Amino acid sequence: MSEVQSVQWFPGHMAKTRRAIQSSLKLVDVVAELIDARIPVSSRNPVLKGIIGSKPKIVLMNKADMADPAQTAQWVEYFKQHKTVAIPIDCKTGRGLNRLMPEIRGILREQIAAWERKGMTGRPIRIMVVGVPNVGKSSLINRLCKGGGAGKAAVQDKPGVTRRNQWFTIGKGFELLDTPGVLWPKFEDPVVGEHLAFTGAVRDEILDTEGLSYRLLELLQMLYPQAVNARYKTEIDPAEGLKGHEILERIGRKRGMLMAGGEIDTERAAVNVLDEYRGGKLGQITLEPVGRPLV
Repeated sequence: MSEVQSVQWFPGHMAKTRRAIQSSLKLVDVVAELIDARIPVSSRNPVLKGIIGSKPKIVLMNKADMADPAQTAQWVEYFKQHKTVAIPIDCKTGRGLNRLMPEIRGILREQIAAWERKGMTGRPIRIMVVGVPNVGKSSLINRLCKGGGAGKAAVQDKPGVTRRNQWFTIGKGFELLDTPGVLWPKFEDPVVGEHLAFTGAVRDEILDTEGLSYRLLELLQMLYPQAVNARYKTEIDPAEGLKGHEILERIGRKRGMLMAGGEIDTERAAVNVLDEYRGGKLGQITLEPVGRPLV
């Protein structure tokens, strides 16, 4: 495969964000960890596990509509085996979110009973939403707030748009604390940074777009060999063993992305491939199958 793309990401506000989340934990009853269903490993920041500690938690697998349903089901089972409830959701359509409140009530069953014994019936359940940038936290909050007059979270397809803690009322008996996205101060495993970059969790301005597209195309050839052919009509036989740059050139030629003299505009083709993957146009794809090492 092509060389792993090194992703350097050192946003100065991330340490402050970690401290803010840690100090806010005492204000909430449960943590909702939002991850990307397409990359369930890479979109879980291990720093968050240390911050959250023993606080009750639920995992929301967002963008499940763009992930492989069979793989998503296996991930739900994986989390279940690790005593964690995971719900596949789609924040844009709201699919799966009808399970969120009942599941949280189930997780907090004993705590709710204790409140009632103390005469605190009706006390709102307070939820903290955490996750890496651009995983869909603002879209989740807006979906939950819809029609409630509780305001809207800023939605922008740029990592790190939420920069401060914000409270929202999300229906009778629930309050939600949004937090800024938390990404690693640096990536110990370069593949993790690369997979986050595939999905747009890292700003494109700091990336080698062409190199990133090479790696994505090679990974797709490994996991979903017909996805590229189906989208781009490239008629590639996996047995050819094409490298990422060769696949990209075929895509550029098929799409007519040519410069003066007939040279393929590979930069334009690379941007197109990444945009279409992020938009779900290559099909339902999970880049991190259960039990398989990251590549």
